[in-house]
Amino acid sequence: MASAKYRILTVCGVVTASAVVAIPVKVLSQATSVQTAAQPNIFQAIILGMVQGLTEFLPISSTAHLKVIPVLLGWGDPGVAFTAIIQLGSIAAVLWYFWSDLTKITTGAFTAIRQKNYKSYDLRLAVGIALGTLPIVFFGLLIKIFIPDFDNSPIRSLGAIAIASIVMSLLLGLAEQIGKRQRDFERLNVTDGIIMGLAQAAALIPGVSRSGSTLTAGLFMGLERAAAARFSFLLGIPAITLAGLVELKGAIGEGITSSGIATMIVGVISAAIFSYLAIAWLLRFLQTQNTWVFVWYRLAFGIAILSAIATKVIPNS
Repeated sequence: MASAKYRILTVCGVVTASAVVAIPVKVLSQATSVQTAAQPNIFQAIILGMVQGLTEFLPISSTAHLKVIPVLLGWGDPGVAFTAIIQLGSIAAVLWYFWSDLTKITTGAFTAIRQKNYKSYDLRLAVGIALGTLPIVFFGLLIKIFIPDFDNSPIRSLGAIAIASIVMSLLLGLAEQIGKRQRDFERLNVTDGIIMGLAQAAALIPGVSRSGSTLTAGLFMGLERAAAARFSFLLGIPAITLAGLVELKGAIGEGITSSGIATMIVGVISAAIFSYLAIAWLLRFLQTQNTWVFVWYRLAFGIAILSAIATKVIPNS
């Protein structure tokens, strides 16, 4: 049962950061308008929570879908704060699903420290997760300091998201093709945590996908699909939790209304339910299936957005 749980999906990018940073400036500058975040209502919060839950653990970027889908439905961009806060629902789901593993790692790490057993597997894993979390915290703080209006930044435009999606689809296919997949979960080391943590930081760019970037990094490093995916889940827990708590603190500081609190709570609950269902389904599905469906999906997703922008069906906002 335990081993079956970790047959998760795989994909996208150790070279994500350099690839996405190279997004053409001209395309990014074509955002036609700057929109303020739209406050969702209860029904919209349920739908957005569902979108968050169903896409957080797929290598297709939950942030991209939370940006694109409400725009297509005419709801407007829900904004960075709402997007980050409802991710707490996904964290609740992954904590619930992997609680026994997290308990084992935590107790094992503390036991190893008391016994000065610094070669302990659990301690090595815990240190890898801790160090792997630092890059996204560091770069996230830089964004907060130097791009205070990141919510309305051109890098969150639909054109930028589309390009990131296409780049990541290509990296996904490449990782699936050349990844040797010779190292299992027990052979993870601290260096793996640092490299996958750097890949995770690239997901600060909308459209990259946190799970996609870390999974692809693992594949490029020679990890088995299950090992890369399992570590991706564990690595994402502190990162997504911190992001959600920071945005929650900011929202409270700005004085959100009672209706705003209600929609956020509904969004979190919806995200938790659908995240748990998505995790359970994906682990079973990917035990026997490859990841090419995600390659083609991301490629089609990006091309469709660019086509819609080019034909003025949707604005590049």
